[in-house]
Amino acid sequence: MEAEDPILWVYVTAADAEEARRIGRTLVEERLAACANLLPGHVAIYRWEGEVKEDPESAFILKTTASRFEALRARIRHLHSYDLPAILALPATTGDADFFAWIRQQAAG
Repeated sequence: MEAEDPILWVYVTAADAEEARRIGRTLVEERLAACANLLPGHVAIYRWEGEVKEDPESAFILKTTASRFEALRARIRHLHSYDLPAILALPATTGDADFFAWIRQQAAG
């Protein structure tokens, strides 16, 4: 029996809500992700090039499969305005089987 493709939640930050929307929509349209949930209105505090910075930011969460992650990651890097965007994949180890099946179907390559 073939193992099912693991489901991932991918957390990504963006410069603003419009960039998050543009990237999220593109990834869903291209079937690299089944869904994008936009989380606008964050503030990022981080160290960059030796300085502590604080900037407004938006984030979004993508649902995809492990087999689509590398293509998704490369596409985010291509579409993103940041030199080094935050792209963090987390395994979804337990969830509704029908929802997981939907993600696999929608993010099918």
